[in-house]
Amino acid sequence: MPARLSFHADATQGGSRRLLAAVEVQGPFPSGRLDLSFPRWIPGSYTLRDPVQYVDGIEATDESGQPLSWQRPDPHRLRVKVPKDAKHVRVQHEVMALEMTVRSTHLDDGHLHLMPPFTWYLPDNADWSSGADIHLHLPDHWAPFTQLHAKGTPTKGTHVFDAPDRDAFLDGIIEANAGPHRTWDVDGRPHVLNIWDSAGLPVSSAMIDRFVDDATKIIKEHHALFGVPTLDPYVTVLHLTDKMRGGLEHLGSQTSMMPRASMIDGEKALYRDLISLFSHEYLHQWNVKRLRPKVYLDYDLSKEVPSPLLWWFEGGTSWLGDLICLRSGAWTQEDWNEEFNLKVNRHLNRHGASHESLVESSESAWVHLYKRTAWSSERRINYYLEGEFAMMALDVELRRRTRGSRGLDDVMVEALRRHAVGSDDPGVDHRRLRQALTSMEGGRRLGGMLDELMTTRKAPPLEAILSNLGFELVAKDGGEDHDGWLGLGLQRRQGKVVVTTHLEGSPLRNHVDAGDEVVAINDRRITEIKHVKQALSECAGREVQVLTAREGGLRTCNVEALPAVDHRKMKIDGKGNVLWRRITASRQQDA
Repeated sequence: MPARLSFHADATQGGSRRLLAAVEVQGPFPSGRLDLSFPRWIPGSYTLRDPVQYVDGIEATDESGQPLSWQRPDPHRLRVKVPKDAKHVRVQHEVMALEMTVRSTHLDDGHLHLMPPFTWYLPDNADWSSGADIHLHLPDHWAPFTQLHAKGTPTKGTHVFDAPDRDAFLDGIIEANAGPHRTWDVDGRPHVLNIWDSAGLPVSSAMIDRFVDDATKIIKEHHALFGVPTLDPYVTVLHLTDKMRGGLEHLGSQTSMMPRASMIDGEKALYRDLISLFSHEYLHQWNVKRLRPKVYLDYDLSKEVPSPLLWWFEGGTSWLGDLICLRSGAWTQEDWNEEFNLKVNRHLNRHGASHESLVESSESAWVHLYKRTAWSSERRINYYLEGEFAMMALDVELRRRTRGSRGLDDVMVEALRRHAVGSDDPGVDHRRLRQALTSMEGGRRLGGMLDELMTTRKAPPLEAILSNLGFELVAKDGGEDHDGWLGLGLQRRQGKVVVTTHLEGSPLRNHVDAGDEVVAINDRRITEIKHVKQALSECAGREVQVLTAREGGLRTCNVEALPAVDHRKMKIDGKGNVLWRRITASRQQDA
């Protein structure tokens, strides 16, 4: 049996922001060299980020501590020259752990968030059949939280964890801190919540209790649909920040990042978003980690690995994850309506559907989704958002044809039964998802609808979908509005109002660029975003003069302001019908 790989990290100097990391590889080395590569992307986040930019102080030694020479065949790889009789090679380096996101390694004097693909060089062609050990040295008062299994009792601040295979290693994030935590059981499975506040501020014990209560409702609803996936502990790491938000799923854990106000009583919208994020990442245990695109059964972290199905795995998770919040009772109908209203208005202000399909959006995620430009709103779609509406369209149609008895959640369960990781035939592609849909009661003739939603450059018919559920979209304000509209996205920067993007149909599309300052409208000085609305009062259908500044020069143009009433924010209205009540009924009674 091959020797286990051994990875090491020392987080005892958090104030330096430098994590000391090393990988140890056992010989023999018949080729006289050891090649290693640093990952270029993080599973679950589909873009190249090149975390090797944070690596410094590389050293290579043999079992006697003698230095070994090394070189870089390319910026992401190391080649160590090894004597053929060497028994052991250690490659050590520092990680400047400065980037505070859910997908990166971050270290300060209050915590460590360790993301393995952001931390270590990986030996090329390594044999992972024996797994790997992770040795982590922590300050005495910190506790580690991870889905990885601990090996033995910590000694002198060093904790050892077992990663049985490559997937478990790459997915085995570790959070360590002295923050609050809770442990409780749901359906026989242990759950752990650990909270770290980026400013070291206290967290309300009552709000932690509330979160645990709502999370339990959501977990039970997931289990009622999919079953209890394992009796190993599930770990929720919650980072509370000033404004940052994000989430990343793992097989038995999640890291979710929210503004700390989400855990302050009375911040209803932020808490609702926190609950939604938890449900979304929890659902990924099935719809990403167990049901995967074929191309991610054995993925290569050194290059882009496109899949046309990201809309299913993210959009579908968003749609069902929020439904489960409602089904479980963690959300009220009002909560669901408010969250849906936000999504509808984001959808209406992004008009890339006539330029990009869901398949194209999924495949181009590597260069577009995480690298937005000022023109992205016009030319690109977000496969999370638009994928959610596509899944909603399929779900409602399947429910309509079966009088509510079957839905997309049943299709997901069937796809898992056929193609989950660990089954005889793992991994899905478009054909396999189509087969799971068309084999379902009521789904026989829906293959064409699936194909069209995936490949057509057209937004799903939201109003018709909502009508089938007993809802309609109405303007939030109502009444008459004679104000003008110029179709600009704006931001206030250093006392200036700056254009960030254009909305579809903007009369200024060919006159003003992103980055231009809006100086005045109809001779009214603009220093706040609200001044734009004030300057356009009673201007619908009238010519207005817009003064802008670009690169230190002034520019003037005259355009007709469009009626703002045609561009109002919308909201969902109605109580829903029998079909909606079937979709949102708890599955726990059937479990």
